[in-house]
Amino acid sequence: MFKKSHYVTVFSVLLILFVAGVISCTKKEETVVKKTEEPLINLLNPALSTAFAERAPLAPRNDTLDNKTIYLVDLQWGGPDAGYSVFEEMKEWFAKNMPSVKVEVRRSKGGWMGDDPDLRAEIVANARGAVIGIGG
Repeated sequence: MFKKSHYVTVFSVLLILFVAGVISCTKKEETVVKKTEEPLINLLNPALSTAFAERAPLAPRNDTLDNKTIYLVDLQWGGPDAGYSVFEEMKEWFAKNMPSVKVEVRRSKGGWMGDDPDLRAEIVANARGAVIGIGG
């Protein structure tokens, strides 16, 4: 069927491919070793240290919410419509049970991982309280 020369040719080709693969892997390994000698990242240890951060006092509690404005801020965790209805239901509850309380429902532009400085400034200027979180 196959002559001895065919087997020798196939064996030679496989041997050449094997040697080329070993050489290429060796070069890549040397490159990786050279790259890892330089620091790639800085690691921070999340374990608690013996010293705690200085604690700030909580804001004084409102005596009443009558005739005050509160903000309900959706952080959009799970998408823009995931939990927004919860905040709308809370606003409806205030309208029914505490009609003198003005409730503003807002979405944070920064999402659950970002910041919304404009909204924070609006809350500081206009609100007596805020509920900030996810609704779903």
